[in-house]
Amino acid sequence: MAFQNLSEFLRVLEERGLLKRIVAPVDPELEIAEITDRVMKAGGPTLFFERVKGSRFPLVINLFGTLERMKLALGVEDLEDIARRLEDLLRPPEVGGLLDKIRVLPRLAELASFQPRRVRSAPCQEVIETEHPNLRDLPIIKSWPLDGGPFITLPLVVTRDPDTGKSNLGLYRMQVYDERTTGMHWHIHKDGARHLAKAKQRGERLEVAVALGADPATIYAATAPLPGDVDELTFAGFLRRAAVEVVKAKTVDLEVPAQAEFVLEGYVEPGELRREGPFGDHTGFYSLADDYPVFHLTAITHRKDPVYPATIVGKPPMEDLFLGKATERIFLPLLRLQLPEVVDMDFPAEGVFHNCVVLSIRKSFPGQAKKVMSAVWGLGQMMYTKLVVVVDEDVNVHDSREVWWRVFANIDAARDVTIVSGPLDVLDHSSPAPLLGSKMGIDATRKWPEEGHPREWPGEVKMSREVSQLVTRRWQEYGIRL
Repeated sequence: MAFQNLSEFLRVLEERGLLKRIVAPVDPELEIAEITDRVMKAGGPTLFFERVKGSRFPLVINLFGTLERMKLALGVEDLEDIARRLEDLLRPPEVGGLLDKIRVLPRLAELASFQPRRVRSAPCQEVIETEHPNLRDLPIIKSWPLDGGPFITLPLVVTRDPDTGKSNLGLYRMQVYDERTTGMHWHIHKDGARHLAKAKQRGERLEVAVALGADPATIYAATAPLPGDVDELTFAGFLRRAAVEVVKAKTVDLEVPAQAEFVLEGYVEPGELRREGPFGDHTGFYSLADDYPVFHLTAITHRKDPVYPATIVGKPPMEDLFLGKATERIFLPLLRLQLPEVVDMDFPAEGVFHNCVVLSIRKSFPGQAKKVMSAVWGLGQMMYTKLVVVVDEDVNVHDSREVWWRVFANIDAARDVTIVSGPLDVLDHSSPAPLLGSKMGIDATRKWPEEGHPREWPGEVKMSREVSQLVTRRWQEYGIRL
């Protein structure tokens, strides 16, 4: 099922008993976050707060907080279904004669259908506020006691490359300073930061639009680690199997998701910085205060009866775990394009998706695990991974007990541990300097003589298949309950 907008998704969640309405008045400062944290940790439902103090708008949170809801949001029974579709899409067509070319046409038509579709009018512009737009009207939350203030936590930020004209959709937190300004948390490696740097070179301000509450596939697409030449809205169209509608904003020359609940329009002035943070982040620690660009509001547009979407992050597991798991499964085919020996991968929740990855490989030559580590540290956002663990293809990478058993049993530290220096995520607080530090790779595969292990490698303790099947058949006879 492809959802056209957030309202449709909420309706289905409620019909399936996956949404809880809270009618009691709640405070957006810390109270909503504490309620939500407890519900997230327990695997509970999406929360719809009908009465948020200080705002006339309701708030929805924990949209993607279980695997069931993540799959529902993307319209699949299994996230691997999307991975298989992506794999088919990436497989080069075999085009020879005329008949082969004709067979490719439906595929090309499908690709074209994923492009954003422009419309003249849109629900996100049913109400237009340009005279006195006020961010304080929105039920913007403060999540943790030491946060620098309230933060917009689920914004879909639209910018355009001043040189190429290509748009980008990214998710960056925004600290609210007052009625008309916020921080814009653009890390140095983010597309928004690159667009701002280009605008600065041209002596221009950078126009920005922020959509709040698009359809769930578009929200997810804004978080996805897409290659630089892949448009997020086109990817959302691929996920939905239907184009995302966009409409021209009212005060900036940008196109925004037409079905959004709210749109904030404005600009960032190159060179203007303001202190942003601290912020209780997805690492489970506060990201420290630093200077970031400033977003200036020129307009707010919204539906007649909009719902404000939010999320909170903190000590895992939280809602972002399931967004990350979707990325893990969906983008495995992209990793295999570069590293065909990879069988599977797992990002442990405690590794917060940039501190640890476990990879199983089909090993065919000595030193292959170290080759894979080096490749991972050169691939897009995976370059920030602090710990890469490589195991054999028969290991279930999603079973942490099995993985660590292999690590503890299989490694000789001097031979199998690799330490390198390189870029780290800006949120990493452990390195001596920001953005740069050391990373470790662990080769927990079976070692070959060619890898410096002349001794015989022992076999694993396993029961024979025949006896295992016999005991399974006779289990009821034994009268043992486990």
